[in-house]
Amino acid sequence: MDGTQTTRIADADRPAPARTPLSPLRTAWKRVARAIGDALPKGLYARSLIIIIAPVVLLQSVIAYTFMERHWQLVTRRLSSAVTSDIAALIDIYESYPQDKDAETLTRIAGNRLSLDLDILKGAKIPSSGPRPFFSILDEALSDEIKRQIGRPFWIDTVGRSNLIEIRVAIPDGVMRITARRSQAYASNSHIFLVWMTGSSMVLLGVAILFLRNQIKPILRLAAVAEGFGKGRDIEFRPRGAREVRQAGHAFIEMKRRIERAMEQRTAMLNGVSHDLRTIITRFRLSLALIEQTPEVEDLTRDVDEMSRMLEGYLAFARGDSAEVAAPTDMRALLEDLRTDVERLGAHVAEVDLEGDTTVTVRSDAIRRCLFNLAANAARYGETVMISGRREARSFLVSIDDDGPGIPPESREEVFKPFVRLDDARQDAGGSGLGLSIARDIARAHGGDVTLHESLLGGLRATVRVPA
Repeated sequence: MDGTQTTRIADADRPAPARTPLSPLRTAWKRVARAIGDALPKGLYARSLIIIIAPVVLLQSVIAYTFMERHWQLVTRRLSSAVTSDIAALIDIYESYPQDKDAETLTRIAGNRLSLDLDILKGAKIPSSGPRPFFSILDEALSDEIKRQIGRPFWIDTVGRSNLIEIRVAIPDGVMRITARRSQAYASNSHIFLVWMTGSSMVLLGVAILFLRNQIKPILRLAAVAEGFGKGRDIEFRPRGAREVRQAGHAFIEMKRRIERAMEQRTAMLNGVSHDLRTIITRFRLSLALIEQTPEVEDLTRDVDEMSRMLEGYLAFARGDSAEVAAPTDMRALLEDLRTDVERLGAHVAEVDLEGDTTVTVRSDAIRRCLFNLAANAARYGETVMISGRREARSFLVSIDDDGPGIPPESREEVFKPFVRLDDARQDAGGSGLGLSIARDIARAHGGDVTLHESLLGGLRATVRVPA
């Protein structure tokens, strides 16, 4: 047995690490946290409101409930003590000063002076005590006061009729039954608590909404300006809002200036290179034109022409048409011009079909180049080309169909890579391997994209989508 086999056997015999007791709790907590995160709003505005309002309302609720609860307990105990004192006085009067057999005088005094309904149940007994209500301040306070002031067997009912309470106290010849209004022994101010909480919460919510709205607006404005800059739209922007938001705004402006300066420098460099190379190519052509035209010279002339086309393609790809400013453009007129260009290439344009509003804010020269690259590619490999455009919810789509050989689905993303050529497949009209790459870069610079699909004509469909 070699060393490798020995190591494997030792690893197999090694016991698996034991799970700690906290592992299930940690897993459960992660699940709860994930569920809470999914339920919470995703926007900064709503989350900020929750962060501000929730702790304040929770703290205020606890404080208000604690204060009101102590207040209710104190008032209820004092009211219960007063009712119990009245009952104790009635019992003392009944036992100390004998009345008529039905205690009519005592009953009249209790009703007129004390607002209590009194009955003497001679020979009766105290009922068996039932289950005490859960969390009843009145039941607890009244029971304590009867035990303290009267000290006799008693029975109370604070759960039955909602506006009345019944008290039965044992006397030597039976039971004294007293019925009182609940408000005489209990003070409930729940409505004050609810009104206070609702009112204060609405005030806090209103202040938070007014404050946060002004704080969120600069962030949304910054996001809109950044998105517009990515689409080639020059939007006037002045940083506002909190200090951190203004810092982010100034940082964005500085970054925008650096990018524009780099683009200007690159454009100037490319223009210089383009001028120098075009001068050399022009000298080549002039020299070839002065030489006797032989098959070899004609081959050289074609090579120079091919070099010129490739140079223009490379420079266009590197330049990216970034200096152009986006403006409202009528896509109908642009597609009609595209039809003329395609027909000049020798292809038949079946139709130009447009639906909905055709005005889109784009860099017109860049979009014209994007669509021409796709249309020229279709005209090169197909005999019939169909151009259509339509407006969707937030974008405008232009589709270019042809009846050519098409591109296999697995290779449709590959052809967008610069300088990529597919064997026995289609490529761009310029022959440099950059036409489709330039088209996609232009569409993506506008915030859109270019995709390839199977065409209804049997060939390829190229779809350009740009934000409307």
